[in-house]
Amino acid sequence: MRSKTLISIVGPTGIGKTALSIKLAYCFNTEIISSDSRQFFKEMTIGTAVPSEEELSSAKHHFIQHISINDIYNVGQFEKDAMRLLEQLFKKHDVVIMVGGSALYSNALINGLDEFPEVAIDIRQSLNKKLQTEGINSLQQQLKILDKKSYETIAIDNPQRLIRALEICLGTGKPYSSFLSNSKRKRPFETISIGIKADRETIYNRINQRVDIMLENGLLNEAKALQKHKDLNALNTVGYKELFKYFEGEWTLDFAVSEIKKNTRRFAKRQLTWYRKDESIAWFDYQTHVNKVIEHIENSIKKPAK
Repeated sequence: MRSKTLISIVGPTGIGKTALSIKLAYCFNTEIISSDSRQFFKEMTIGTAVPSEEELSSAKHHFIQHISINDIYNVGQFEKDAMRLLEQLFKKHDVVIMVGGSALYSNALINGLDEFPEVAIDIRQSLNKKLQTEGINSLQQQLKILDKKSYETIAIDNPQRLIRALEICLGTGKPYSSFLSNSKRKRPFETISIGIKADRETIYNRINQRVDIMLENGLLNEAKALQKHKDLNALNTVGYKELFKYFEGEWTLDFAVSEIKKNTRRFAKRQLTWYRKDESIAWFDYQTHVNKVIEHIENSIKKPAK
């Protein structure tokens, strides 16, 4: 009997992680866990690049559109839910696939969450007030001063994560990044991490094309239907927040689209900054044949002692 193995597929947005995960799921006759936090929400499909019906039917997926934008859900809850699910999946499968661009969520399942000290609640209240009065850019610049490492790696376009980092900085007097131990919590499974890479020009071109396809597929209508919920944390994300400014007459459509592309490229850059810290990731060019990836996985899976 082989050891239980989680195969984690990472890489910048739009690089082809979903396609590879489905091929691997077919090869190993297994199921897929999504760690893409933007794809958790039922109401957000086009702008989050949720797998197509054909892709979803090709392999069983978990944590795809399983909650509402009105639900409160965080990385801690995901870790607990995903660990419970893995326990059940490993009763049926030796291998399970995890795929997603939310590095914080993937890392939580693989290594567990870091522990942070408690800070006074009034710090968060003050930061939330600052967000409302001065906007997110003011908080981003504050984090850049207090903790440049976190500024360059966390999703600074996500107000919740931005405020979390700042409240730790302000409440402890130490950088948020200094509490990231990178120590691995003992897990009852092995992890093999596969990264998909390409040169920067290719990544950026694929992102630009992906945004154009989203618009062709109806992103404008999807965003318009969600505009009344724009103050929810789930909607303060690339692809929607820019179009809300267009709907409100603040930006032209062309400028809003150009901002979506620019902000997505920035997100991809932060993803790569995070992943480069992880020496356990085996990187493959995005055009590599799946058989080479399968060969690497087969050779990496720990065999039981005889």
